[in-house]
Amino acid sequence: MNTTSIAYKKSKERNVGIDVGKGLLDIYILELELHWQEENNAEGIKRLVSKLNRYNLTRVLVEATGGYERAVVEACAEKGLPIIIVPPLKVRQYAKAQGILAKTDKIDARLIALFAFTIRPEIRPMPTKKVRSIRDLLARLRQLNEARTQELNRQHKSPKVLERSHARMLKFLNNEIVVIKKKLAKEVAEVTEWQRTHEVICSVPGIVDGVAYTLLGELPELGHLSHRQISALCGLAPYNHDSGKMKGKRRIRGGRAPIRTVLYMAMLSSIQHNPIIKNFYTKLVENGKHKKVALTACMRKMMTILNAMVRDDLEWKMN
Repeated sequence: MNTTSIAYKKSKERNVGIDVGKGLLDIYILELELHWQEENNAEGIKRLVSKLNRYNLTRVLVEATGGYERAVVEACAEKGLPIIIVPPLKVRQYAKAQGILAKTDKIDARLIALFAFTIRPEIRPMPTKKVRSIRDLLARLRQLNEARTQELNRQHKSPKVLERSHARMLKFLNNEIVVIKKKLAKEVAEVTEWQRTHEVICSVPGIVDGVAYTLLGELPELGHLSHRQISALCGLAPYNHDSGKMKGKRRIRGGRAPIRTVLYMAMLSSIQHNPIIKNFYTKLVENGKHKKVALTACMRKMMTILNAMVRDDLEWKMN
């Protein structure tokens, strides 16, 4: 018996792992070595939450599974359970480090609970129903924009016989984008505590509503953390890659991809219309920086500026 097993058997914590499948949920309470299954539907989730409420739980962990986990996560959050979503890759890497090679639904549920006990991931408040709705709209808007770009690329290479088909599809996508944008604006306007932050963000030249909505929905920490922490959350913090005498290139990694995507597009506009970002970008390029590296540095600088503006409740002013 390893030290981890001894530790959790003596622990007074209650760590729960839930392995989420399309049709079934496997639940494992580590310290009690209790396992059971529920159906992944409204009735099954209701029974699950009712049963979990009988225990004084420390953590309830589920893996992000592309949406199948959403219903159980929201149900647990509404009942005040300490629910946490973790990336599957982290759990799988932990399993390899522990030498756990076997894989069944029960083993996976126990593994997630063991990960919770050992790593102790931070419990963060879940976003409200309104914020979740806004994030859904943002995700749909990204999907539609990606589909529109793909269709435009196909149109450029297609024969004349398909011209009308592409035109009809592009008209449909453009109309859907307009509808989603209207819904998004309406939803954001109903969150009164966001209005001032929205005004502050949109006062920056080069930042439009789409960027502001993404920051409001995907980065609630804006204005509450240090500039280094915000950069890391956006995936803009460069990490060293050194070993001995070898000095590798510093690269960005991780973070919240939707934020990084909209910031990249915003920087293409800002280096044309925002004098501070334009001068910063020009100096970097003149000093030999690759254009994409310079754009990334501009994105990081912009987030530093926005973080300070929101923190201090100050709008952009041209000197």
